[in-house]
Amino acid sequence: MLTSALVLGLLGSLHCLGMCGPIAFMLPLEQNNNVKKTVQLSIYHFGRLLAYGIIGVLFGLLGKGLSLFGIQQKLSIGIGTLMIILVLIPGKYFNGHKLLSPVYSIIGKVKSKLGAELKKKTPDTFLTIGFLNGFLPCGLVYMALLGAIAMGNPLEGGLYMMIFGLGTVPLMSLVVYSKGMFSTSIKSRIQKLIPVFVVIIGVLFIVRGLGLGIPYVSPRAAPADTVSATIECHQP
Repeated sequence: MLTSALVLGLLGSLHCLGMCGPIAFMLPLEQNNNVKKTVQLSIYHFGRLLAYGIIGVLFGLLGKGLSLFGIQQKLSIGIGTLMIILVLIPGKYFNGHKLLSPVYSIIGKVKSKLGAELKKKTPDTFLTIGFLNGFLPCGLVYMALLGAIAMGNPLEGGLYMMIFGLGTVPLMSLVVYSKGMFSTSIKSRIQKLIPVFVVIIGVLFIVRGLGLGIPYVSPRAAPADTVSATIECHQP
């Protein structure tokens, strides 16, 4: 399941270019010193990964809370189904919804702060820009967050999100050094693969929740009486 996070990040990099590419191009990098430029860019990416990790821990904690009710497998099936549904339903049905107004307000503040940081060149600028960048809205990040919830563990949720972010680093770095390296046709083909792979991840989560006894893919859940007996054995 963690491998799916990496591949989702790698394939989704072109989508990230549309959302975060302009920010990457506007980074106040040192253009006359490649070593310093690389260090600054690495700090920016670290800020993004840090933000993804924190968000992943929070959503993993949410998944753990749901798992405590004994619905870990049902949660995995539900998350997988939701991933597939979100791919099939056009995004226009979610845009502008009143329930999302508070979210848009917070995003507006993040963008404002981000704009101010892009004008600076202090040592902490790149870390701050990357960190704020990690909180900007992105459909692909939302899909990854669903995966973090399904992990049912805060540490694994954080790791899932950081691995996803790591998958976006190579292409996001390349565009800074080589603008216009991908033709429109190549971008279009890869963009079409993203929904397909999201559906595949959704199916994996569903299979995982079914408990088919497949090692590492769909392990069987321990019977409730076995879990209870284990807990009782460890009680003083």
